[in-house]
Amino acid sequence: MLPHETFLKATRQAGEIIIREFSARMGSDYERQRNFDYGPGRHNYVSQLSPYLRRRLVLESEVVQAALDRHGSKASEKFIQEVFWRTYFKGWLELRPGIWQQYRQGLAEDLSRLQTNPERRVRVEAAEEGRTGLAYFDAWAQELIQTGYLHNHARMWFASIWIFTLELPWRIGADFFYRNLLDGDAASNTLSWRWVAGLHTRGKAYAAESWNIEKFTGGRFHPALNELRSDIESLDHTEPAGLPELRMLRDPIRPTTGTPSILLLIDEDCRIEDFNLAECNLKAVASIVCSHCRSPRKVSTKVVDFERDALADVAQRNEFLPVHFEADLGTNSLEDFVDFILESGVKQLVAPYLTQGPARDLLETKKTLFEAHGISLCELRRDWDAQIWPHAGAGFSKIKQRIPDFLRQITDA
Repeated sequence: MLPHETFLKATRQAGEIIIREFSARMGSDYERQRNFDYGPGRHNYVSQLSPYLRRRLVLESEVVQAALDRHGSKASEKFIQEVFWRTYFKGWLELRPGIWQQYRQGLAEDLSRLQTNPERRVRVEAAEEGRTGLAYFDAWAQELIQTGYLHNHARMWFASIWIFTLELPWRIGADFFYRNLLDGDAASNTLSWRWVAGLHTRGKAYAAESWNIEKFTGGRFHPALNELRSDIESLDHTEPAGLPELRMLRDPIRPTTGTPSILLLIDEDCRIEDFNLAECNLKAVASIVCSHCRSPRKVSTKVVDFERDALADVAQRNEFLPVHFEADLGTNSLEDFVDFILESGVKQLVAPYLTQGPARDLLETKKTLFEAHGISLCELRRDWDAQIWPHAGAGFSKIKQRIPDFLRQITDA
């Protein structure tokens, strides 16, 4: 079992330690035990690497390679598939960006309606604080708030109970997760909640069942049969039929060699040293903490601190990149950051690829202003994403059947 203090350190070194410590369990142990939620401090059969993968303090290819080296492709098949699920969700949202905008708009509307419905507001507050009277649900809510983590199976149960038993707005539940999860990711979080609600695979909702919770919590919880809603119906009737248009994968603007540039450090990718920065004529480096932009509501200090520490780790590991400007958008003005860029006289902003989510939304609001000053936003996209995302437009099965090909590319690299 990993010490809790290691899990909380937002550094690449901590991520590497977790890979080494957990690699022995990436095979048959993971396949047999991955669905069991034994409770806080006992998540021994899941890696808890997600906060590090989310920020690419460690890379998907590194984690997959560790599984292959220790167990081979057959024995580590389930573990490797779970790594690809995260990439699949990222790619799916890149190909259907309208879903993210739909979520943001819908959340704003749900929160507005909450202010005029005191009874529902009280029920939401009870659910978020772990005061519903459902022992298992309340335990998961409190674990999430206290640790910033929740076992994936518990996330599914929690979301199902929130939506179908408590009958609360799904986007507010997704927002609760996004504000508190250390591994909170716009794609994985939004699409997982949509999946439970029957909106991702339309018409197929996920039901939390008493026997399933009792079995996979090792008997920690025994939900009464009449506590959980069993006759659930998908929420697909709440949205127009069909999905937003499938788009071509966005082709990022590449940096132009020799052009005066500012490098943006954001927690989309904390392995900036992997990119060829020599071709960028860097005049300054700016670090942007934007976890506060995840939600119009208060974001957990654990999430903000983890992001801040991860960006500090980037700077420490890359001493050749002194940070000239730090913007913590929970305390600093976005305009101060924009003024710094405009006054610098550069013609390029260089950043890791900005996937659908708050950081991209933030910079998009200033894109016209930057362009008016002749400043281009250039992005650095990884080969892993470029190879896999184009296949993520439908169900996971299209990715799954190509995993052997992707693995060959990894081992040949």
